[in-house]
Amino acid sequence: MTRRSKAAAAPSASRTLIWGPGLETNIVLPARFFFIQTVDSTGRNFTTSPGEKTFEVKITSPTDPYARIWVQILDRNDGSFLVRYRMYASYTDLHIQILLKDKPVGKSPYVLKGAVYHESCDCPEPSGALWEKNMHCPDSFSQIENDLSIFPSVDPDYNAHEILKRFGQRHSLCHYTIKNNQVYIKTHGEHVGFRIFMDAFLLSLTRKVKLPDIEFFVNLGDWPLEKRRASEKPSPIFSWCGSNDTQDIVMPTYDLTESVLETMGRVSLDMMSVQGHTGPAWEQKISKAFWRGRDSRKERLELVKLARANTDMLDAALTNFFFFKHDESLYGPLVKHVSFFDFFKYKYQINVDGTVAAYRLPYLLAGDSVVFKHDSIYYEHFYKQLQPWVHYIPFKADLSDLLEKIQWARDHDEEAKQIALAGQQFARTHLMGDSIFCYYFKLFQKYAELQVTEPKVRDGMELVEQPKDELFPCYCARKQVRDEL
Repeated sequence: MTRRSKAAAAPSASRTLIWGPGLETNIVLPARFFFIQTVDSTGRNFTTSPGEKTFEVKITSPTDPYARIWVQILDRNDGSFLVRYRMYASYTDLHIQILLKDKPVGKSPYVLKGAVYHESCDCPEPSGALWEKNMHCPDSFSQIENDLSIFPSVDPDYNAHEILKRFGQRHSLCHYTIKNNQVYIKTHGEHVGFRIFMDAFLLSLTRKVKLPDIEFFVNLGDWPLEKRRASEKPSPIFSWCGSNDTQDIVMPTYDLTESVLETMGRVSLDMMSVQGHTGPAWEQKISKAFWRGRDSRKERLELVKLARANTDMLDAALTNFFFFKHDESLYGPLVKHVSFFDFFKYKYQINVDGTVAAYRLPYLLAGDSVVFKHDSIYYEHFYKQLQPWVHYIPFKADLSDLLEKIQWARDHDEEAKQIALAGQQFARTHLMGDSIFCYYFKLFQKYAELQVTEPKVRDGMELVEQPKDELFPCYCARKQVRDEL
């Protein structure tokens, strides 16, 4: 791609590129999205912003003049825009107009023909294979293949007793059965509040596609549970975090999952909002490493100590004391919280473990600063796809080479910038909402294939009911066809 200044040429309505899942009828997401890549009249891509208000997007339905659709255009400051929209009702033949000074852009208007369902519409696609095709899901995920490889088979009858015997007394678990696309649950343990994240996602997924009958246990704690002991038969435990010492089945974290469900809702930090708030251009960013967080690991305290001794290279401070309150006099005083978007005023972002993996890594990657990642035994569902020195700069668990790595980035500014861009592209490709839905579906599908006894709704399980959408009920054509059959 040829680099150019935004003043070199004007955007071309006919040459500008439009693409993305939000232009397809059958891709149902909490917030749909698509992309605009600004192109000039000579066919060259813009690599800097042509201006935040360059494009106008109008989304309407010919069948409903009062369509309730919230649209946002996020300027990614690299010549491209992310357009997201959230529907609060379902419509027929949605029209998406993208305009540049009142001229239609690309092939605008784009028409999503047929029924376009909103997030709350309970209208599952009966064919999982068709749903995967519509969603453009990958054929496989290496982490799923790896996690399930230790289970030649899964016996729901056996696990219903064995897992509770092994983990039910000391840990907080959810025992789920999905039967006929209905979600049933029984909780075990004291601290089961985090079930809300799993409940919400399962309900969202079953509104979109018919899941196979499946029975499984979810660990609601931070730490993965199933130790790597070759002499024992491992139990299949679903967790939000994995480690080199354990063999839990890893799911996307509750944090990332919630941000997908609540995009354009009640959360402000999600994989899309970050892309529209990446701070100043690389050349204007502060050439320091930045970190804020709580005291959930000793290395974080050491990071603060290191920053005090090297203020020209590192800005790190604690925003909350909980685990090491007795050390507050050594590592305090606390500083005020900084908006996550303001992190990107700095070129270098530090990602250091908390109680387990630091769940902010997806959002750090989505910015346009380079991520320095702590060497860790913990991992999220996507870590194995990341490559050191390609998507991030690694540093040792004891922080002993962190200053050296920061200095390397300062001395190799263009290489550091390319690592930042590669990490950003990874997040844009692999960590958006469509990918998260695909991951969960593929995980449940592959796990269900291992079951050797029938999943059952066990004693004490209760139905997790779909929320009632009485204000904007949807007409599901698929259900009508099934009813008629």
